[in-house]
Amino acid sequence: MKKRLAAVYVLTPDGKTIAGYYTLSAYSVRLDKIPEEIARKLTRMPEVPATLVGRLARSSAFRGQGIGEILLADALKRSLANSTHVASWTVMVDAKDANAVAFYKKYGFIEIPATPSRLFLPMETIAKLP
Repeated sequence: MKKRLAAVYVLTPDGKTIAGYYTLSAYSVRLDKIPEEIARKLTRMPEVPATLVGRLARSSAFRGQGIGEILLADALKRSLANSTHVASWTVMVDAKDANAVAFYKKYGFIEIPATPSRLFLPMETIAKLP
């Protein structure tokens, strides 16, 4: 946090107990890493700006309470709002395992073919979410 490498957001029910957290960072994604049918519609530049959810986790004490979904929704909402001030075409995530990949896919994230644990969700899609 001191080095400004990531902004940390914490969910706490009582100001003491951490139910979960996530981090956001500026990032860029190479267009040759995303599906060609999407990339060719963007720009001729080799990279586009992105927002990275570097970590999203919930405490095991809060399992089954929808904390992951709450954190993800907040991260997407913040990322979209921030993209009006600092350009960002997409939100990127690195899923830690197959369960995390399934979690993100459930919300419309698209896997990057060359890196199956890396997924993205365009801001255009996020803007249409309820």
